[in-house]
Amino acid sequence: MFMILGHSYSNLCLVVFVLVFTATCFSSQVEGGDDDGRHNSVTLSSFTYATTLLKPYEWRYISVDLPPWFSSVTIDLESNVGLNLKSIGKVSTLPMICFREGSPPLPDVYNTSLTGLVIDHISNSSFGGSLDLQIVEKCYPMQKSIFLTLTNEQISPGIWYFGLFNGIGPIRTQSKMINRGHSYSFSGNITVEGCTNSAMLGKFCNQTISLLSCLDTYISSESGIGSRSYNITAANVTPCGGTEDSCLDVAGSKVYSLDVVSIAEELIITALNITFTQSQHSNGTISSSGISLMCYVRHGAIPLPQVYDYSSDINRTPLVIPLPRLGRWYIKIQPANLSESMVVVQEMITTICYSLEWQVLRCPADKAGLNCTSAKYTLQTFLRKNPSVAFESYYLPISREASSNSANFPLGLLLSNSSDGDMRNYTWTFFLLDIPYAAAGGNIHVRLTSDAKISGEIYARYGGLPSLSNWDYFYANSTSNCNGSMFFKIHDASDKSISFYIIYARGGTWSFGLRHPISDRHSLTVETIMSISLERCPQKCSSHGTCQSVLDASGLTFYSFCACGRRYGGFDCSIELVSSSGHMWQSITLIASNAAALLPAYWALRHKAFAEWVLYTSSGISSGLYHACDVGTWCALTFHVLQFMDFWLSFMAVVSTFVYLAAIDEVSKRTIHTVVAILTALMAESGPTRSSNIILVVAIGTVGLLIGFLVEFFTHHRWISFPTEICLNMLNRWETVKAWIHNFIRSLLKRFRWGFLLAGFTALAMAATSWRLETSQNYWIWHSVWHVSIYTSSFLFLCSKAAAVNCENEQPQSENYELARQNSFSGNNERDGR
Repeated sequence: MFMILGHSYSNLCLVVFVLVFTATCFSSQVEGGDDDGRHNSVTLSSFTYATTLLKPYEWRYISVDLPPWFSSVTIDLESNVGLNLKSIGKVSTLPMICFREGSPPLPDVYNTSLTGLVIDHISNSSFGGSLDLQIVEKCYPMQKSIFLTLTNEQISPGIWYFGLFNGIGPIRTQSKMINRGHSYSFSGNITVEGCTNSAMLGKFCNQTISLLSCLDTYISSESGIGSRSYNITAANVTPCGGTEDSCLDVAGSKVYSLDVVSIAEELIITALNITFTQSQHSNGTISSSGISLMCYVRHGAIPLPQVYDYSSDINRTPLVIPLPRLGRWYIKIQPANLSESMVVVQEMITTICYSLEWQVLRCPADKAGLNCTSAKYTLQTFLRKNPSVAFESYYLPISREASSNSANFPLGLLLSNSSDGDMRNYTWTFFLLDIPYAAAGGNIHVRLTSDAKISGEIYARYGGLPSLSNWDYFYANSTSNCNGSMFFKIHDASDKSISFYIIYARGGTWSFGLRHPISDRHSLTVETIMSISLERCPQKCSSHGTCQSVLDASGLTFYSFCACGRRYGGFDCSIELVSSSGHMWQSITLIASNAAALLPAYWALRHKAFAEWVLYTSSGISSGLYHACDVGTWCALTFHVLQFMDFWLSFMAVVSTFVYLAAIDEVSKRTIHTVVAILTALMAESGPTRSSNIILVVAIGTVGLLIGFLVEFFTHHRWISFPTEICLNMLNRWETVKAWIHNFIRSLLKRFRWGFLLAGFTALAMAATSWRLETSQNYWIWHSVWHVSIYTSSFLFLCSKAAAVNCENEQPQSENYELARQNSFSGNNERDGR
């Protein structure tokens, strides 16, 4: 017995051990293996966006902050958009999603074709990593379902913006009377995954990163590393750097990261003291000079052999990066892929060791350029006094030449007077400024005015100094500039004046380089004024609109946009959409078309239908006042009150017309009117401009007419009660039913003047058609037709009403006949009383 129990116990322990071991191995394969490495990642943030409705030409921005240690971001969006990419119509009405790094996307800066639109389904492969989405953007048609997982090998850390647009173009910012078009809703979730260890990065957080530091006290082991690069020498630079010894397999690689924290002129990377370990089976010898050690460098993300910013064989020549951007640079070292003739060499080498040396060369605080001879000024931020919106400021150099009371400062003595080496008679002067990261929805405004012809050129770059070959935006003259790029807009370009905007500039450090002839400094008789400012809305919306400021859907960024007037549109309200005379005629047409309300009002007053007269008159007056306010002529009350009164009274007038056609008693009318008043008030308050309202109002009126007619009919015609013996006779019963149906049809035919009734329905159909054809561009035409059609249909419906007829008798009883009957009855009663 004990043996059996002991044997069973030992088997049980063995089973438990096997299960635990299997579970542990499986868990290690799923969670701990180097194949995915997901055990090293953790959820950094997760945002869920509730269902949001986008009406025609509305938009929403969503921002997501990706820290340097993020591994992937998952975007899951659901919408009710159903697009066929093979039959896309106008781009201006196309629902789309746009992506941009650092600041909100703006696909309609120019009234031209959308260069950033990709007519294809968005997927993970849409982000290859080689496109700088700061100075450009990518847009895709909105899809019913979007699921993306973007890794740190595809996009860089920082703040990314997603813009969802339901139509673009100049009319997007135009103040429109009523938006007609398709609306769509979206909801979604954005989740950011990050690595738990800052020394581990990569798609699955399984790539070890060696963090490099830049020491100011570092002295290169090989004197003259700086002399290899252009004209920079130790006499006029402040270098920092370091070195690190590493070894790697011939088929392996190693990744480093280096932070550039201040404006620098060069970043130099080289490999020293390269050695290798030969295989035990190798018989020959190999020189270290025959080894190719490739260095791939990328800003903000781990480089790949196919995606990188710079590359070089650092065993042969140092890798020199001129004017590197601020931020984190990733360096990947790996032996080059050897050709077929070098396969033997590759088999002979097992390990390569080297000393990686890096240097960041910087000029003194007031100097810049590749030879540190150009002047550099750090601009100080001054907030505007009593700004109309937040985050408006201007920038001035820290010197006695500029006054803080004005955004302008004279260039004069600020200009450099020595050549930078690119051309003998030209030099550079640099200006640096910082933009708050929360103000990424602002616009940099640069102006340059002079008494004489301006001979200089302006170059702008984010995160680093600009040059002739390395810039984000530039203006040389009226024919050579960046005008037409996605986020560069010239406002003024003449011989003596330059004014341009960088739209929705990214938060961080911006550098502006003024390339000018050296002789300009000595032209003291010519005064040149420069100003750099951060404005929320370009040109204050060109005096044709108001500047609105809101937070994005994430609540992280404060951005602004122009709400233009009736006649203008565009991101800065500079595009005239309607001429002054055209706007005048549109206003007259919309207001005067309400005079059609006089037709039903006159009919109601003549027939002493005073309640209907009040409704038609009030509806016409309210509609005229509403459109007078809507077109910007005159507002008697607030816009919301006028809009509510217009739609509510219009709904009431339509329904009351149908109710009036039914000759029912006043008690029933008051009941129906009360119910209708409540329903139409709710419709006018909750969603007055919905296209479904016209169908709902006509349906309510039809139901009211039907109820009223049935009440009227059954008041005059009773149901015929059948005795039992007659009910058994089906033939007599069918004759009775046929007689009742015949009586009903005769009553219906004599109830209306059918010519007027059919004309009324035709006018009502015209009103419904005009409502359906309304767009933002032709609203004034079709809505004026709507006014005339709906009031004309009411007038025709009123005219279609005939006198009530009792069809049990051929002719309606006259008053004299009724009076004679009453006298006859009274005489009989008197005789009976005697």
